[in-house]
Amino acid sequence: MRIDLAIGMASLAAALAVPGAFGQAPTPPPAPAPPSHARTATAFFAQKETSWLGIGVVDITSERAKALKLKDEHGAEVTQVDEDSPAAKAGIKESDVVLEYNGQRVEGQEQLGRLVRETPPGRQVKIGVWRNGAAQTLTATLGAHKGMTMDGGDWAYTVKIPPIPPMPVIEFPQIQTIWQSVTLGIVGEPLERQPQLAEFFGVKDGVLVKSVTRNSAADKAGIKAGDVIVKVDDNNISSTRDISSALRQLRAKRTFPVTVVRNHKEMALTLTLESMGMRDHAAAAESHC
Repeated sequence: MRIDLAIGMASLAAALAVPGAFGQAPTPPPAPAPPSHARTATAFFAQKETSWLGIGVVDITSERAKALKLKDEHGAEVTQVDEDSPAAKAGIKESDVVLEYNGQRVEGQEQLGRLVRETPPGRQVKIGVWRNGAAQTLTATLGAHKGMTMDGGDWAYTVKIPPIPPMPVIEFPQIQTIWQSVTLGIVGEPLERQPQLAEFFGVKDGVLVKSVTRNSAADKAGIKAGDVIVKVDDNNISSTRDISSALRQLRAKRTFPVTVVRNHKEMALTLTLESMGMRDHAAAAESHC
């Protein structure tokens, strides 16, 4: 009995070790190895300084070769010359055909682009062109520009980044505080931070009267729009805060002198307050463009 059981267990272990036993799916074969000639190309972008000639070119076709009276079908026809570029300075023109670059025969546009990229910026090069049925040689000094280059090892393509125009001058509106004195009956503007405006009115600082309320204390005293208040009683005025401070000190003194500058001349006016119960306040800021 023990011998039969041992034989049965051995048979079961052998069956489990054999692929396909008891309906088990066979193990898939390994993936074939890539052919020996297969190659993985990796391209990456990088921003760098590249040489620049400043022309756009196309390959020469048989029709263009005949039209331009070329001896054979090779070269790169110039379709565009950038303004103020090394090519323009060298005298290269549209419809020229670049036949040679530094003594090397040019077969087409891709080769010409590679030759330019491989030449360091600032280097002088001889460029053989075909123009009006005759060959001539021009000398160009390559420039440099920053571009985004996609490099794949044995090939490269450069995208020129256009120059960024200068930022325009943006004028922001100036915020000026318009001050109103209900007690005096005026709307004023401080000149403490406006030296040019202060010079125009003939003062160093003060508060410019912009409007006068009719029948107010200021109106009855003879203060007018365009006057600059430079003194209240014995207090020199440089800002609207100075006027508010002077009025608080003069609560018990209903009549006092106010000095203004009008037409570049100082004038002493007498101002009488009817009520001191109203508070001076600063009006909302206005935006002047």
